[in-house]
Amino acid sequence: MSLSPIGALRHSGSLFALALDVLRTLPRRPFQVREFIQQAWFIASVTILPTALVSIPFGAVIALQIGSLTRQLGAQSFSGAASVLAVLREASPIVTALLIAGAGGTAICADLGARKIREEIDAMQVLGIDPIHRLVVPRVLASMVVAVLLNGLVSVVGVAGGYFFNVVLQNGTPGAYLASFTSLAQISDLWVAELKALVFGAISAIVASYKGLTAKGGPKGVGDAVNQAVVITFMLLFVTNFVMTAVYFQVVPQKG
Repeated sequence: MSLSPIGALRHSGSLFALALDVLRTLPRRPFQVREFIQQAWFIASVTILPTALVSIPFGAVIALQIGSLTRQLGAQSFSGAASVLAVLREASPIVTALLIAGAGGTAICADLGARKIREEIDAMQVLGIDPIHRLVVPRVLASMVVAVLLNGLVSVVGVAGGYFFNVVLQNGTPGAYLASFTSLAQISDLWVAELKALVFGAISAIVASYKGLTAKGGPKGVGDAVNQAVVITFMLLFVTNFVMTAVYFQVVPQKG
């Protein structure tokens, strides 16, 4: 991939154009139901267990850090609310995005890249089959759906892990931990986390699809495209997360 400013702008424009093409192609019929189900099942199968395992230490670290801080400040009754806020707002979408991009996105990029270097994509275009409608759209939708479901899983496992470590290891009060949920947390925190997961899933799949469809240079080119897709996705995810969080704090009034 070119490192010049013009090359970077060209790749950015092509990526944005692919995102617009995916959005434009979404309502087109017939919808590729079988491809969507296969991709959703594959992405879920390679991400569910790692996501659950990663969310446990995330919840534990957040609970231990916040529990220690609230104990120093004499506000142990708010440790549950602070832990839940941290898990719901930030940890769950980020963990989901990293696993979707690292496991599902790499598989999507490798699959489409292999098809590209075998000239299957060109053959589809010669036959009048739109590869975006046939291959990219089902993968993007599958990634979005699985990301939303995984975000719920991470939220549950993270909150449960935080409860265990706060109550068992730090001698917190179970009633105070549970009762403080509603003191700071609100239902809009869950909705914005699910929205983040939805957007992150779409970004991961679109970037992976773009790098796969533009792969060249044989198997080595596919490997390079996979590495580039992961790096670009992580950068876009963190920037998008910052923007969405800033907008959420400006739009939704916070409890205090």
